[in-house]
Amino acid sequence: MLKPVLNFLALCAFCFAVTAAADVLQVREDAPERYVVKKGDTLWDISAIYLSQPWRWPQLWRMNPQIENPHLIFPGDVLRLIYDADGRPMLVRDERVRRLSPHTRVTDTQPDAITTLPLAMIRPFLAHDQLLSASALEGKPYILGASSNVKNATVGHTLYARGELEPGKGYAIYRKGRPYIDPETGDNLGYAMTLVATSRAFRAGNAERSEPASLHILDVKREIRQGDLVLPAIDSESLPAYFHMSRPEQELNGLIIDTTSKLREFSKWDIVIINRGASDQLKPGHMLDILRPSPTVVDSRNGQPVYLEDSSRYQRLASNFGHEQIKMPRERVGHLMVFKVTEQASFAIVTDTYRPVRVGDHIVSP
Repeated sequence: MLKPVLNFLALCAFCFAVTAAADVLQVREDAPERYVVKKGDTLWDISAIYLSQPWRWPQLWRMNPQIENPHLIFPGDVLRLIYDADGRPMLVRDERVRRLSPHTRVTDTQPDAITTLPLAMIRPFLAHDQLLSASALEGKPYILGASSNVKNATVGHTLYARGELEPGKGYAIYRKGRPYIDPETGDNLGYAMTLVATSRAFRAGNAERSEPASLHILDVKREIRQGDLVLPAIDSESLPAYFHMSRPEQELNGLIIDTTSKLREFSKWDIVIINRGASDQLKPGHMLDILRPSPTVVDSRNGQPVYLEDSSRYQRLASNFGHEQIKMPRERVGHLMVFKVTEQASFAIVTDTYRPVRVGDHIVSP
């Protein structure tokens, strides 16, 4: 009886050791002992110098008492790679090197502070462009017209909206674009919302008496049209300077359904839309793999396989005569990070690629 118990305990200890070893950060063989932070660097860039899995950067920084907030790293800082008593790697700021400028570290909103990813790429999508479902748009105030009989209002006009607004509050004016359709289910995942202008309400309006609300135009990006929607403005000061990257806890499979660049192929730092969102427990900061199925092969078992796209109609239809369509494995072509989540879809930024990424590529959480 004792021997099986001991064997079981030994097996458990072995499994724990394997799991722990697998979880240890693997530092790249070519990682430098010291690195000087440059303008334009991001935490992702720096961590990619040291780790094969840059999304695990919090584990490289968070044990460091000198860098309690890792996004408060500045150009000119010198970082050193050291190991703790248990052999775990971590980056520390080399306090022996005096950095001449800038001299202060007050807040993470300082323009030269190093962020997780290039905020300039994603800020417009965090602060302005949105993806809203039909139900979220239902009953929202919309532009009736302006103080002058014009088709397209601009700065200098007063706007009138159907609906009730809060005087003194800022509002963004959006134009509803095309719907995003899930290629797997055919469901409408939401509409692309493009920022047209910003404004501030000065009359509340009364829906029961059909009295329109009134707004002063603050800034115009595109000409304002009748029917444009009025939504509360997002406070850009609340935008995150860094994201805590992690893998989703649950298994996830989906697709890249669009890209904001409108190109056939795209690469690092391009913005994409995926057909998974909050209903799939997806959160900002979640890291996903980008996979692409390898081309299907038609094999007639005669030693002359051909790709499906190169096969004849007979070969594609003759499965009963020994012609077999073989689906090849999916291979990783890159990674992305989710940064803005809606109920059924999300915005994500491509963090690295091995090959150009395309609409239709698969996104998975391993």
